[in-house]
Amino acid sequence: MGDSTTLPATRSSGLTQQFLEPLNRLRGEIDRMFDEFPARWPSLHLPARFTASLPVPAVGMTENKKGYKVSVEVPGIEPEAIELQVEKDMLIIKGEKTEEREEEERDYALSERSYGAFERRIAMPADAMADKIEAKAKNGVLEISIPRDKEAVSERRRIEIKSAKK
Repeated sequence: MGDSTTLPATRSSGLTQQFLEPLNRLRGEIDRMFDEFPARWPSLHLPARFTASLPVPAVGMTENKKGYKVSVEVPGIEPEAIELQVEKDMLIIKGEKTEEREEEERDYALSERSYGAFERRIAMPADAMADKIEAKAKNGVLEISIPRDKEAVSERRRIEIKSAKK
């Protein structure tokens, strides 16, 4: 007894070709489209809509006996566009990036504009001297120096855990 769902080999290859033909045409069109790209295309950057939506800049923090150093990556943002504040025990860094770029070549013209605001809040240690914080920006990196108060009393204490006996 033969299986009634099995198709003869000649008919199967015809169906396979019928299903593959649209995919082959699509591939041919995509290959043709890439062949027609200009030889010198503008340098590829992450699209502005992605970089503008990044929630916060990257931050690095170090500590030594004298104080704390906070490095914030803010490429393309002028120091005047950055706001640095201390609110209670929080260091608040706010800024807005606005970027415009235009390129014109013989075969194309490109114009991009991106805007994006960010805010980063960093909890300061108990021994940080908020009134002595200094900051400077250079080459797209904001460097924040937070001195330590040698007299500050740590708010951390160990709490004994007692066993509950019945």
